[in-house]
Amino acid sequence: MPEQNVSAVERALHILDVFTDQDLDLSLKEISERTGMYKSTISRLAGTLETCGFLMLSGRGRYRLGPALWRLGSIYRRSYRMDDIVRPHLSDLVQESGETASFYVPEGSNRLCLFRENSPSSLRHHLEEGAILPCGCGAAGHVIRAWGDGIDDRALDVLNDRFAQSEGERDPDISAIAVPVLDRQNNLLGVLTLSGPKSRFSEEKRLNLLNSLQQHARRCGSNLSP
Repeated sequence: MPEQNVSAVERALHILDVFTDQDLDLSLKEISERTGMYKSTISRLAGTLETCGFLMLSGRGRYRLGPALWRLGSIYRRSYRMDDIVRPHLSDLVQESGETASFYVPEGSNRLCLFRENSPSSLRHHLEEGAILPCGCGAAGHVIRAWGDGIDDRALDVLNDRFAQSEGERDPDISAIAVPVLDRQNNLLGVLTLSGPKSRFSEEKRLNLLNSLQQHARRCGSNLSP
């Protein structure tokens, strides 16, 4: 019985995990295709998830994530005790650059977009807070790898330069620059990133903003350090 219970939990979590920024609601058929589970199994598990507030069923018979996840996500963000410190830096960077500013933290082998301030421009790099992205590409990912387990030439270069750039790595139209936010013992607390369309956020513009980005990272790290 315990093994069956654990398996049911894994399947229920798998259902929640198939939702993305591009797929805010899914039909039973779509969830079945993505999970490989029978519709009857999904219906049974989804009923429990709906009762507990983790899923909601629309009038069109499509599932979407429920309010319980928002509550837990809010608790998760507050647990970092970073919100009041990081967000002003993001706002200042957006005003200075006109581009999107983000704060990433390591999340297992990936990176989590913990805080984000989007560019006011209609043409911008848009991403929701809470998005989980790989560390193998993108400026922020390279910084996390360099201060984590990265041992290749790219990681060593980032450690030496103390910043990373990317152009079209995760998204062919987006470029970015990122710097580490370190505590007083030089441990990685997170990564400050500026990102925007390649057509506007050129390497020259990125490097012109590097000094300001590093200053914000130093002040942010100092205020976050115990």
